[in-house]
Amino acid sequence: SSWGDDDYYYSDGGGGDGFGITIVVVVIIVIYVFISGRKKGKATVVGAGAEPTTNLMPLASLLEIDSGFSEAAMKEKISNLYVQMQNAWQDKKFESMRPHMTDSLYNQFARQLDELVRAGNTNYVERIAVLSVNFTGWRQDEVNDSIVALVKTRIVDYTLNDRSGKLVSGSKTAEKFLTYEWTLIRSKGMTTPQPSSEGSQDTVSIRCPSCSAPLEVNQSAKCPYCDSVITARDYDWAISAIKGISQTTSGR
Repeated sequence: SSWGDDDYYYSDGGGGDGFGITIVVVVIIVIYVFISGRKKGKATVVGAGAEPTTNLMPLASLLEIDSGFSEAAMKEKISNLYVQMQNAWQDKKFESMRPHMTDSLYNQFARQLDELVRAGNTNYVERIAVLSVNFTGWRQDEVNDSIVALVKTRIVDYTLNDRSGKLVSGSKTAEKFLTYEWTLIRSKGMTTPQPSSEGSQDTVSIRCPSCSAPLEVNQSAKCPYCDSVITARDYDWAISAIKGISQTTSGR
């Protein structure tokens, strides 16, 4: 299940057996496209709309227009999201990730999880560790601000059949060391939300983008007035693309 040397994009997309979520495509989809891409001697793109990581500005220039931005807090946020994503995938309760992704990215993950459920399998992701998060830079277009980070992780990733308990793919002992490029976006010109009150660092005050009702939101939110899902992009950064850079495996 090694990836080969070609890179791929998960742009507004995701899912699959071995997202480990490896990120979700590694076992069901990415293995095939990687092998195909490697034979053809070119990189393979999965998903659509991923922008090349060129013309990035240094993170210091983001701090100039958003004094509340914290590099340390953003690294912690990405690390927590990676672990949360793996757990939601294994538990087959991916709804908790909806506020943290763009709609199209979330929908691809959810569809591929549905395929895993219909097959009667469970993808187990264990020994999850985020080894490092380093920022490549950021960019701004007419609609969004985007920040790009290089994320290095370690997991044990395998899939079992729910009925028989037999191993479908992966290994219960081998460790995978993975490198990803994450892109997160927010509306252009938005600044880092401040806590709504002392002692509530994870809660911010916003207005519902659908009905304008005042809301206190945290990691997951739905407007109690119009039932709209409040995604992180409405008040903070949301994951829009994941690009697999490399994978190495230790053990069998």
